[in-house]
Amino acid sequence: MAATLLTALSACSGSSPFGSLGFGSNADESATRQATRTRGSENVAVNRYLWAASLDVLNFLPVQSVDPFTGVIVMGFGTPPGGSRAYRATVYITDPALDARSLSVALQSRGGAVPTETQRAIEDAILTRARQIRIADGGL
Repeated sequence: MAATLLTALSACSGSSPFGSLGFGSNADESATRQATRTRGSENVAVNRYLWAASLDVLNFLPVQSVDPFTGVIVMGFGTPPGGSRAYRATVYITDPALDARSLSVALQSRGGAVPTETQRAIEDAILTRARQIRIADGGL
């Protein structure tokens, strides 16, 4: 079942490997901010490429709520193309850097927990898609 979801994610995310390209440098940090809001003494910023990639890769799930200021996307149950198991996801984007540390995906199926490997594969698909979008925008 996890293989079915991974196949669907691969189809959504493209197949270009990016090797060891350096992403998340301070020089382009201001260009990657989706939204910034001041909360007391802290600024909250999310990476716009991770935001767009999350919506793109998980496009088979219905969006229930989004908050671009805190970087939370809550998605309802949906079945991946060609799959038979329904999943739901909550995506957390916690930093303006295009970096694995900036992204966390909580995935659940109707039957309960989803294997960690599946969640990690989804995070990898989102990161890969975010890098593709960034390159298409002309940023290396």
